[in-house]
Amino acid sequence: MAGTVLQLGSMCLTVLALLLLAALPGASSARAAEAPSTGPYGLWDPHRRPEKPDLRSIRQIRFLTEDDFPPFDFQGASGSLEGFNVDLARAICLQLKVPCTIQARRWDTIVAALEEGQADVIAASLVPTAQARERLQFSRPYYLRPARFAARRQDPPPILTQQGLTGRRIGVVAGTAHEAYAKTYLTTARLVPFSSDDALRAALKNGEVDLIFSDGIGLSFWLNGSEAKGCCTFAGSPYLDSHFFGDGIGMAMRREDNDLRQAVDYALFQIWEQGLYADIARRWFPIDPFAKLP
Repeated sequence: MAGTVLQLGSMCLTVLALLLLAALPGASSARAAEAPSTGPYGLWDPHRRPEKPDLRSIRQIRFLTEDDFPPFDFQGASGSLEGFNVDLARAICLQLKVPCTIQARRWDTIVAALEEGQADVIAASLVPTAQARERLQFSRPYYLRPARFAARRQDPPPILTQQGLTGRRIGVVAGTAHEAYAKTYLTTARLVPFSSDDALRAALKNGEVDLIFSDGIGLSFWLNGSEAKGCCTFAGSPYLDSHFFGDGIGMAMRREDNDLRQAVDYALFQIWEQGLYADIARRWFPIDPFAKLP
């Protein structure tokens, strides 16, 4: 699943999530962000409610997604599309009370299909890069990809300050945003680069490193899976530095479809405010990548 102008924000590559920036605990120079106290579900400001849009021009919404990127979008055992993106698309349709279709397309054809008028909205974890925004417009972010520390359960809880990390062996995947962030701000630690997520996680499980620093969503599925065998857990809080980890994932539309974008933003806010967003997130993220831990 290689992106060109548009790139997939994925567990394999590099944001539920969400928009506040804070400092690395105990490190005044850090630009990391702890998630808001409401967890990943604080994406929208309840004091800035979007106005209900005029839906007369929206007769239907045709969504496009993928079918091989679980848990975001994939083909279930019954053959139907399932996943976090799919459930949100369906919730938008119900909220707006308009008929919708959701179809899967190959990743390398999905943007062209939208631009050619074969669909109206892409709900497939597209990253709204500067290049992407030249061709498309995006809804408000409906998730980010937090960076997280993970540690072994049998070890004492780590102290995630510059002083507490002094000399600690922190594993990162070489060439990633997480390594770049660690080189910039985790300067007292001993960084240990690995060639892949699999190697990184195995090193933590086997005690070859004290901590690993990686994509929180990817880690949440590993921690909950059979491969980890309950060895490890998140440590500390999520980190949401947009410079390193992006500005969040939105749904993509043609640049001229402003009414549709406003409608999608309005529906996403309503889904969040009514608690439906939290229900959908809990279904697909059994270990919350935004949970704050000691």
